[in-house]
Amino acid sequence: MHKYDVCIIGGLGHVGLPLGISLASSGKKVVLYDIDRKAIETVSQGKMPFIEAGAEPLLKESLGKTLFISSEKSVIADSYFVVVVIGTPVDEHLNPKFTIFKSFFDSIIDQIRDDQHIILRSTIFPGTTVKIREYLDSKGRKTRLSFCPERIAQGKAIEELRQLPQIIASFDDGSFEDVKGLFETLTPDIVRLSPVEAELAKLFTNVWRYIEFSISNQFYQVATQNGLDFYKIYDAITHKYPRTQNFPKAGLTAGPCLFKDTMQLAAFSNNNFFLGHAAMLINEGMPNFIIQRLKDRHGLSDKTVGILGMAFKANNDDRRESLSYKIKKILEVEARDVLCSDVYIKEDGFVGPDELIRRSDIIILGTPHSEYRGLEIKGKLLVDIWDFYGKGEAF
Repeated sequence: MHKYDVCIIGGLGHVGLPLGISLASSGKKVVLYDIDRKAIETVSQGKMPFIEAGAEPLLKESLGKTLFISSEKSVIADSYFVVVVIGTPVDEHLNPKFTIFKSFFDSIIDQIRDDQHIILRSTIFPGTTVKIREYLDSKGRKTRLSFCPERIAQGKAIEELRQLPQIIASFDDGSFEDVKGLFETLTPDIVRLSPVEAELAKLFTNVWRYIEFSISNQFYQVATQNGLDFYKIYDAITHKYPRTQNFPKAGLTAGPCLFKDTMQLAAFSNNNFFLGHAAMLINEGMPNFIIQRLKDRHGLSDKTVGILGMAFKANNDDRRESLSYKIKKILEVEARDVLCSDVYIKEDGFVGPDELIRRSDIIILGTPHSEYRGLEIKGKLLVDIWDFYGKGEAF
């Protein structure tokens, strides 16, 4: 009755493409609907538009057989499962933007039929799934609707889609069994929640990680401000002590999810989520902490500062919400000159790592890419809050 088993709207992005490849590799007939012409051209040639371990061989194997790409909206109506990968963004006031979903569904409502099943996949504000069901009802649509959050680590989706349990939230048993059958092609481990429970489970997971990182970053600041080596203390308290084995190292905590989801949970808590706000101030304040300390202790107006690594996390090519760019923006005011380099990101004005090291007076390790392990950094002030090089230098 349907040409495709699954249509993924926004199917060439970081969430949709790995899911589409995985489902197509499991025998489902999948169409990736997207309007990004550059991404369409890249993926149509069997190439990944971003780093995703193990994805490209599976893409080449399934492309044109069980995996298809289209920029035509009509493929939505031709599909049984319609996976929506847009999430709830936050506006300039850090409040969730609900209207994006109404505008989105207004744009595709003519493609939605009663004999389909819509799956919401990205992080959404609690209560959104219910509101979308009410919207569909108001338009006379009896389409099934479920929320099935993705919980993978970026760059490891192909592996983790088959390893991690899948949370499924549906409004009735029939819908649950329906979508369960889809995800069981990837993982047998299914967990059922109500829609609001699942929405909060996704937020709680990301916010928990964000708060964990903020604790380490706060401890790092306390130690550093008192002239102490944080990692000497860190190594002591984690050495053969089981209750601190999950204690993360300090670093630039960023990316497209953790900060945004913390602000969503704060809004859901009527802005009484003081723990989340504190974590945000600590994590987002790390660039200012680094630069203010450099400015006070070493001066910056006559210095060239190099930022080594611009992606938001190691061994990745995603620059979204990266705090390295926040450091760059501040340094452009404070320093004589700013140099940037990244193994995976190429932009106008970026230089190679060797040139950056040679020309810089101060080097800030923005992203600890594994390729930087063998670099020779001598005679320069190195800011390594990650403890990547293990030098323990005070700055």
